[in-house]
Amino acid sequence: MSHTPAARGKGDPAQEATGDRPAWIDAVFNYGWVNVMVAALLMVATMPGRTQGLGLITEPLLRDLGLGHVAFAKINLWATLIGSLMCFPAGYLIDRFGLRIVSVVIVLALGLTVWDLSGFTGGTLGLFLLITSTRGFGQSALSVASITAVSKTAGGRYGLVVGIYSFLLTMLFVLSFIYVGKAISECGWRTAWLYIAIALLFGIAPLTLLFLREASRTSGAVDAASAPSASTLDSHASFTLPQALRTHAFWIFALSVSMFGLVSSGMGLFNQAVLAERGFSAKVYYQFLSATTIASLSGQLVCGWLALHVPLTRLMGAALFVYAAALAMLPAVATLPALWIFAGLIGSAGGFIAVIFYAIWKQAFGPGQLGRIQGAAQFLTVITSAVGPLIFAECHAFVGSYTPLLLTIAVIVLLMGMTAWRVVMPRLTLAAG
Repeated sequence: MSHTPAARGKGDPAQEATGDRPAWIDAVFNYGWVNVMVAALLMVATMPGRTQGLGLITEPLLRDLGLGHVAFAKINLWATLIGSLMCFPAGYLIDRFGLRIVSVVIVLALGLTVWDLSGFTGGTLGLFLLITSTRGFGQSALSVASITAVSKTAGGRYGLVVGIYSFLLTMLFVLSFIYVGKAISECGWRTAWLYIAIALLFGIAPLTLLFLREASRTSGAVDAASAPSASTLDSHASFTLPQALRTHAFWIFALSVSMFGLVSSGMGLFNQAVLAERGFSAKVYYQFLSATTIASLSGQLVCGWLALHVPLTRLMGAALFVYAAALAMLPAVATLPALWIFAGLIGSAGGFIAVIFYAIWKQAFGPGQLGRIQGAAQFLTVITSAVGPLIFAECHAFVGSYTPLLLTIAVIVLLMGMTAWRVVMPRLTLAAG
C-alpha cells in the first residue's frame, strides 16, 4: 500500500492535510493542474536518456572518445535493453513509498549520471555503464514516474487532462531540443550536458519535491465538475499487476503502443532515408518534421476533448486504423501534396496514440498498482523502441527498400486496431462483479 502525505503528517491539521508541505502553497495553487505541469516537466527531464537526446551529442561524443558508430550502436542497444528493466522497480517503489519521494530520487540519480557523463574521458565499459544509467533512470524510471503522476492526478475528465499533459510535454520537448542544440553548437556537448545536470539537480528535483503532490489529494482539483465514470471507481475495482497481465486488454494496448514505438524509432532514425527513397530532398524532410509535429499537437488536443465523449477503446481503434492507412500510403507517396496528407495522417494518429497510452491504464485497471502496471507497459515500449531501428536497417539491407516492412506493419497495426475497437475495459467487468 502506498504511503500518502496525509498518513505521515502530524500536528497542525493544515499540515496533516498536505503532509509536510506548508498550507499556504495549497491555498495559492490548484494542485491538480500543478501536478499535470510537474508531470510534463518530469517527462521532458528524461531527454538525456532518450534516443533523440543522446542523438544530439553522438557525433561529438564519438570524436572525443575515439569510438566508431558500430561500437556505439552496440553500446546503445544493450544499454537500452538493460535500462528498460528499471521500469519494474520504479513502478513498485512508486506504489510502495509514494510518488513524490521516488520521483525526486530518480531525478537526482539521473542528474548525477548526466554530470558524470559530461566529464567522462574513460573507456568503453565506463561509457556503457553511464549510457545504461541514463537510459534506466531517464527513459525508463522517470517516464514511469511522469505517466503515473498524471494518471493518478486525473479523474473524470481523464482524457482531457492527459491530452493537455501530452500537449505540454511535446511543446517543452520542442523548446528543450532547440535550446540544448544551440548550447551544444556554441559551448560544446560537455558544457551543454553539464547545464542539463545542473538543471536536474538544482531545478527539477527541488520543484518536484515542493510541488508534486500525492494523488489522493489532487484529483478533485482537476475533475471536481466531472460526472462519475470508469476512471472514478474506487480502489476496490483495481487490478494487481499479475491480474492485469492476465487480461487481453493489457496486451492489446501495450503491444499496440509498442508497435507504434517500433515504427516511430525506426522511422525517426531513418526518416530522411525513407523519404529519400520516395524522391524527397533533405529540405523537404525538415518541412515534413514540422508538419508532423503540428499534426501531432493538434491530435493530442482533439483526442483529449474526444475522450470526454468517446471510449478510449474506440479512440485507440480509430487511431490505429489511421496509422495503418498512413503506413500503407507511404510507399505510394510521390508528390508534395500526398506527402503533406501523409504527414497529417501519421502525425495526428501518433498524437492520439500518445494520449491514449498515458490515459488507458488507470481507466482499465484502477489506481491500486498503477505504477507497477504502467512500468510493465513502459518496459515493452522501451524494448520495441530499441529494436525498431535495427529492424528497419536490416529490412533495407536485405531487400533494398523499406516498402515490404511498411506494408507488413500496416497490416499488423490494422489488425490491432480491429481488436482494440472491440475490447472491453477490464475494470468495468471487475467493478460489476
